[in-house]
Amino acid sequence: MIPFLGPEDPFPPVERALVEPDGLLAAGGGLSVRRLLDAYSRGIFPWFSDGDPILWWSPDPRMVLPPRDLHISRSLRRRLRQRDFTVTADTAFDAVLDACAGPRDGEAGTWLVPAMRRAYAALHQAGFAHSIEVWMDDALAGGIYGVAIGRMFFGESMFSARTNGSKIAMAYLAAQLDHWGFPLIDCQLETEHLTSLGATLMPRAPFVREVARLVQEPPTPPVWSVDVAGV
Repeated sequence: MIPFLGPEDPFPPVERALVEPDGLLAAGGGLSVRRLLDAYSRGIFPWFSDGDPILWWSPDPRMVLPPRDLHISRSLRRRLRQRDFTVTADTAFDAVLDACAGPRDGEAGTWLVPAMRRAYAALHQAGFAHSIEVWMDDALAGGIYGVAIGRMFFGESMFSARTNGSKIAMAYLAAQLDHWGFPLIDCQLETEHLTSLGATLMPRAPFVREVARLVQEPPTPPVWSVDVAGV
């Protein structure tokens, strides 16, 4: 059994998360900015489907990507050298969120239900959720968004409307975070795609300790931008 949280109830220790399903910790509690910041700072994230209660997770192990370890394939490297795209930050957060919430091949629904989209929009307005946008021919070709607290970035979702759109966004995000001194990107769950980008598994206990340290570090400049010279 997992606890059902009231609006003011604290999260249980992450060590109490279930083994099956891996990392399920609690339900309920709302999606306020304060609740979300507390969750991420403890190595916990929300993930649930439409019609389900709010579910909170802290899997063990955790998928992480040090920004400087991002693997850029030769084909992507050639694509990046073409420079026929523009990369921006926080200029189209809602559009990136909408695109990430769109249907995926082989999937009937989305985990970015309306309540989650409102919650991340509120985090963006509060200065904690950010997006990287890739533009081609004046249209949004790809993007990624996540949550930044201190010097810890929690990746949430990415999308491609054009080939390599999300990979270009990830390449620029990783370069920018490395430039700012972020040592980790939280990728949450293991996938083949993340593994191909260089992400690895980290046991939950050291991950939670590292998150607790990094969220206390001085934050990035209040206005996000892509100011790296290139990737």
